[in-house]
Amino acid sequence: MHERSNESVKIPQASGARLIAACTIGNAFEFYDFLIFSFFAATIGKLFFPVGNPTAQLMLALATYGVGFVLRPLGGLLLGAYADRYGRRKATILTLMLMALGTCMIGLAPTYAQAGILGPLVVVVGRLIQGFSAGGEIGASTTLLAESAPPARRGFYGSWQLASQGLAVIVAASAAGLVFSRLPPEAVESWGWRAPFLLGVLIVPVGLWLRSAIGETYAGEAERGVENELAPVGRVVRDYGRDIITGVALAMGGAAANAVVVLYMSTYAVRQLHMPPATALIAGIVSGLMTLLVAPLSGWLSDRYGRKTMPAIASLAMALLIYPGFVILNIVPTLPALIAVVAALSAINAFGGAPALLLLTEIFPARVRATGMALVYAIGVTIFGGFGQFFVTWLIKATGDPLAPAFYVIACVLLAFPALALMRDMTRKTLD
Repeated sequence: MHERSNESVKIPQASGARLIAACTIGNAFEFYDFLIFSFFAATIGKLFFPVGNPTAQLMLALATYGVGFVLRPLGGLLLGAYADRYGRRKATILTLMLMALGTCMIGLAPTYAQAGILGPLVVVVGRLIQGFSAGGEIGASTTLLAESAPPARRGFYGSWQLASQGLAVIVAASAAGLVFSRLPPEAVESWGWRAPFLLGVLIVPVGLWLRSAIGETYAGEAERGVENELAPVGRVVRDYGRDIITGVALAMGGAAANAVVVLYMSTYAVRQLHMPPATALIAGIVSGLMTLLVAPLSGWLSDRYGRKTMPAIASLAMALLIYPGFVILNIVPTLPALIAVVAALSAINAFGGAPALLLLTEIFPARVRATGMALVYAIGVTIFGGFGQFFVTWLIKATGDPLAPAFYVIACVLLAFPALALMRDMTRKTLD
């Protein structure tokens, strides 16, 4: 059953450019805090998980990174429901504060040598809080962008959600690169790794200022005194089961590709290609740059050629090209080859990812839009994105095949085709 409400959407007070800037920069700040962990996974593994095997240390650190995704579905449900009941802007401010708390806990956590098991526990709790926050951020901020846009430009507006994540990757990888290149290994392990985390906390006030300046697009039910028989969570589960299933399938493919191409490639370059950490982090910067550039272009194209077209093309291209990309890297393990492969695969990932986020938003009506979008995205990325780096590290060790990450991505992105076939295309249509 797909009952559409007649609830009106309020006109935002901010201009289109100001809204995009505020959402993009604020979202980049939040995802910087969430992503910086992955660039220090090997260091964190050594300091907080003192097992004898370096591979086991890395896997424990990557599992802790994945723990950050465990609470994403819960964060998506609760914070998405908060956005649907009290407004999108209020929810984005709340998520930013929660992310700052989790990041601060990790940056100040005592190591295993200093406090024993308490150190890893603080890091895990900090990641859980970060994951809870990120689960709500996607739904609230993407919904805010989509509802603020004219129907004919909704793809372009919404594409800045993914573009902002590219900006976050650039800043996070650059910060990690500075730490590894400017400090000796002893200083990195002693205090240097903490600096990027604490920087992420210090820039939060800027994000709060930006978000306080934008208008609200939807008067939440609680704000309007509307009472319903079910909360947004209950309604989205009861009435939109098919949309949840297809949305999760679409999100899974993008999450797996993003985990391997954008986040894991730096670790892969160090562990498998034996590149120095500072050099390998260039891969992260290149990936973030391609995401920042390609996502708005793809969103703009989706406004003209349909929201499903770009994800379908990107899924096919990723399935066909990621295996040859890993073959090239292992035959020619050089920096130019790494840059070329990462740039190509990241462009493909962004080309399909930006319109896909809009698809996940547009299929739900206003009264459950933030809840529904956040839920399907969080479920899709929790396992296949959050634990993607852990899975591919284990696959390489279990099979002895350095090309194993390619097979993992191929299996996941192929799920996009049946999902896209069943999803509604709301391109250029007015949202309720």
